[in-house]
Amino acid sequence: MDYKQKFCHLGFANIDIDRRARRGYSEVIYCPGKTKIQLKKIAQELIRNKQDLLLTKLERDIFIYLKKSFPQLKYNTLAKIGYLVKRRKILKKGLVAVVSAGTSDIPVAEEAVVTLEAMGNRVIKLYDVGVAGVHRIMNNIDVLKKARIIIVVAGMEGALASLVSGLVSCPVIAVPTSCGYGANFGGLSALLTMLNSCSAGVAVVNIDNGFGAGYFASLINK
Repeated sequence: MDYKQKFCHLGFANIDIDRRARRGYSEVIYCPGKTKIQLKKIAQELIRNKQDLLLTKLERDIFIYLKKSFPQLKYNTLAKIGYLVKRRKILKKGLVAVVSAGTSDIPVAEEAVVTLEAMGNRVIKLYDVGVAGVHRIMNNIDVLKKARIIIVVAGMEGALASLVSGLVSCPVIAVPTSCGYGANFGGLSALLTMLNSCSAGVAVVNIDNGFGAGYFASLINK
């Protein structure tokens, strides 16, 4: 394989145009730390090479700037994701459930949802079903049992992932969020709870990383 032909050099970035062939999805643009001009040039290069666009942690003012050059670019305000993807076949099998403990966790959950949908997955959402009112998640067990993978997004103590995992047979991907009071330590307490889950079959991504959870779930689903 001639690796020299597999990326585009822009001076400030090397765009991996082979990633879709290797991994099943185009390179995703992480926006913080990049200028508007850099983001525009990266997006132009991806489109020129017939790649999809997914821009994570994209602020609304920069989205408005980019939309002038890419009129079809869409934006999820909660998730802070911009996306421009070709229509693809939605997988009929392999439902992915995205579960949030609280309403404050929804922005991270939405990041996972947009990522999953952009990659062609069938998604169902269950929001605000945390352990403080455990009957809410118990009332949705039938839905959970239909899922092939479940993403659980939770802040505070992060206990929901273990609870869900104990109820189902499928893999659970846990996403700790930075929601919580001082002893939450910006999501560290939820991260440690999830890493120390006593229910086997829980994988954990980094704090507030809804994109990583959605991407990982999509790889499992395919």
